[in-house]
Amino acid sequence: MSLTPAQLRARAESASGALPALLLAAERLAQQVAPGAHGLRRAGPGEDFWQYRPASSGDSARSIDWRRSARSDAQFVRDREAQTAQTAAIWVSGGRGMDFTGAEGRETKLDRARLLAVALAMLLLRGGEKVGLLGEPARTGRLQAERLAESLLAAAPMAQDDAAPPAAALRPQSRVVLISDFLALPDWLPAFLARAAGSGVTGVIIQLLDPDEESFPYEGAAVFRSAGGGLRHESRDAGGLRAAYLDRLAERRAFLAAEAMRAGWQFGHASTAEPPSDRLGWLWRVLGG
Repeated sequence: MSLTPAQLRARAESASGALPALLLAAERLAQQVAPGAHGLRRAGPGEDFWQYRPASSGDSARSIDWRRSARSDAQFVRDREAQTAQTAAIWVSGGRGMDFTGAEGRETKLDRARLLAVALAMLLLRGGEKVGLLGEPARTGRLQAERLAESLLAAAPMAQDDAAPPAAALRPQSRVVLISDFLALPDWLPAFLARAAGSGVTGVIIQLLDPDEESFPYEGAAVFRSAGGGLRHESRDAGGLRAAYLDRLAERRAFLAAEAMRAGWQFGHASTAEPPSDRLGWLWRVLGG
């Protein structure tokens, strides 16, 4: 979808205006889930002091901190902290369907996905990891969260309802988080996960839905249209479709869970009605935070 210079300028101004609010909300969320988080706190090669520990039979005389040992009857080793940065990539679907909300005042799926992505990035960056959007450079440092948020806000909306992540952007031994509603059949997923598994890439799949998409509360005559306009269905008894819809939703989740398990990934589903801390906390735990 091509944009005029005026449209590009308007989008840039809109993204710039929304950036402080997104960063502030993500920072508050990250603090709520894991205040003071430091994901790489373990002994290993590095320059920063971590802890003193009693010397063991495998420690050489050179590794003993004699100054600290002189203050007691035991010998102590000065451990340093591991500084090997892991790489994490986050993908948020840009499909038109992600801009849906079922109620006025309720955030869209895209808004919630952006919040989770930036808050998770902040937590990972605090642990010294390299983080980026899938297909963009992964970096360390505090400014990377701002760069990631800017990219999410400035992304052009897609014409179609669903989107697929760039499999060519996968990097060996990295971790990937995919966030989408997955309402359109993700026929790209098996090949994507197979390529990931072949490169030692692990990750998490999140299906993020609006509460109306989870419960299908509609009754009476209704017209259903896809966000991209490609699909349309008119019904005189929307309530009569509920059971079939919920069955299809359960089948989709079973498919996503099975594909994730086959590749050694994690699968979870979330709703924009739940506190964002619930899903972020789960993500932090399964990623080893």
